[in-house]
Amino acid sequence: MPPRFSFPGRNATIALGTAASLVAGYMFYSSNRNAQLKRKEPAPITFKGDNQWLDLPITKIEQLSHDTRCFTFALPSEKHVTGLITASALLAKFVTAKGSNVIRPYTPVSSNTSTGSFQLVVKHYNGGKFTTHLFGLKENDTVSFKGPIVKWPWKQNSYDSVVMIGAGTGITPLYQMVRHIVTDPKDNTKIHLLYGNKTPQDILLKRELDELSAKYPDLLKVHYFVDKPDSSFKGHTGFISKEYLSKNIPSPDEKTQVFVCGPPPFMNAYSGAKVSPSDQGDLTGILKELGFKKDQVFKF
Repeated sequence: MPPRFSFPGRNATIALGTAASLVAGYMFYSSNRNAQLKRKEPAPITFKGDNQWLDLPITKIEQLSHDTRCFTFALPSEKHVTGLITASALLAKFVTAKGSNVIRPYTPVSSNTSTGSFQLVVKHYNGGKFTTHLFGLKENDTVSFKGPIVKWPWKQNSYDSVVMIGAGTGITPLYQMVRHIVTDPKDNTKIHLLYGNKTPQDILLKRELDELSAKYPDLLKVHYFVDKPDSSFKGHTGFISKEYLSKNIPSPDEKTQVFVCGPPPFMNAYSGAKVSPSDQGDLTGILKELGFKKDQVFKF
């Protein structure tokens, strides 16, 4: 007699199919939920404004010009972000042989959302205690940091236009603002950046600025000025004059804000110096002569 095969009935088949569907559905839901939770998990923040100094190692040193370097510092993990907002900075510290603290503010040029590391662009000044110390360090040496130090909490579309006037490494807080504004799809603020240096080789972050101005031509206009141009330089020769400003930036009104950053002689010429980190001081110089008021100009 041939062997007899038994087949599951219709109800059994339905039951098996239902069970399989439930298992598959649960696995999909669980996997999808885990993925959503993973996506929504915020990146750990390095600098929490808790006044705690944190020693971070240098992972890379890049020579940008004869007196300027880019230092890359590692964050506590590859997932960490700095926790900075626009516009804010970090305080950096080292202790001298005599036990004195030397502290300076620096604005990272890397994105606030970058993970794992951040970059500082630093110019060495003759006689500068901190820059001399920093330029004497090598990879794997550490520097103490804390922050963030909020300078100007930017709010999108607060102004129709902003004018940024900078020189040398004074570009770093301005660049932080430029990148934040133009890459925000909801921010329509127009930027006029005027940037002065001694030579074309001294222009910092030029590649990055050129890329942003090419990508966002309706939002960003960059005006380069140098004292000593070469044959390849495409820009303006000399200082940023009152006459040039009067013809190329928006007129003073409540919908225009000006930001200035540079060495002391530069600040004195355009806006006057700050009295202290918390006191902007009186507005003087070229910007006052052009009709801007104290509350329309911020000094980094």
